[in-house]
Amino acid sequence: MTESALVDAFETHRRHLVSVGYRMTGSVADAEDAVQESWLRLQDADSDAIVDLRAWLTTVVGRLCVDHLRSASVRRESYVGQWLPEPVVTPLTGTATADPLDVVVRDEDARLAAMVVLDALGPDQRTAFVLHDGFGVPFDVIAGVLDTTVANTRQLASRARRTVAAADVPADDPDHDIAVERLVVAMASGNLDAVLDALHPNALVIGDAGGTTRTAVNVVRGADRFARFFLGLIGRYGAAALAGAEPVLVNGRLGFVLPGSPGDATHPGFPGRVQGFTVRDGKVWAAYDFANQSKLTGIRTSPPRR
Repeated sequence: MTESALVDAFETHRRHLVSVGYRMTGSVADAEDAVQESWLRLQDADSDAIVDLRAWLTTVVGRLCVDHLRSASVRRESYVGQWLPEPVVTPLTGTATADPLDVVVRDEDARLAAMVVLDALGPDQRTAFVLHDGFGVPFDVIAGVLDTTVANTRQLASRARRTVAAADVPADDPDHDIAVERLVVAMASGNLDAVLDALHPNALVIGDAGGTTRTAVNVVRGADRFARFFLGLIGRYGAAALAGAEPVLVNGRLGFVLPGSPGDATHPGFPGRVQGFTVRDGKVWAAYDFANQSKLTGIRTSPPRR
């Protein structure tokens, strides 16, 4: 195969590979690194001997992502606060040019709620489940990726499948948008009762800053604590806390990019961040505050101001 033909063949699978990498690692940067490395390995391989290029590349990306997952598992032991997957942020009307992340945000299995559940799985469980159930990779191939037996690989996928199945299904897009818009209007009003009315009774806030800036270090649980937490932020940072918020798609559903603020004489500054949401029973059930700048590589719109 000529180099030009090899490039063309690889590019036809890039979106698929980015999707595999993102669902495996929960990291846009790690996914893109794995895809790039798979291209380098393809260049060194005997491409004419590869029977199924898509399957070959998927396996290579899977192997690379296992290493990322195991490394991330070690990093999480010393991580300050909560750990969230990196959000994929795109404009409401779609990107101006073709982007491999477009296929990610169209996939229900890459929604925030699903990615948070995947993040709760161990590296081997996640690998077995994502590669088999998500992308149809045979168990014998995954066993080779994990360096274990086929029987054990099946068990890993089965345990992961039970965990994923136990998670609640988030709301459809129209209900999601209505609930999120209602909450934002209520928070802008500063009315505690209005905010509480927009929240699920078991609402929670999960912040991920890695100790780099202020957010909820522990999970904030319950509608009243949720409401007081966000209203307290608005009181602390003033109108800048909501000013300039850009509606975007966060993993395919309505969320916001907050541009950040340098502060003023009466209010401290804060770095830009991304806000994502999950809706249940017509009300906001979870807010995800992505504040760690190193985890905002998946933004395909105006980047948050530091």
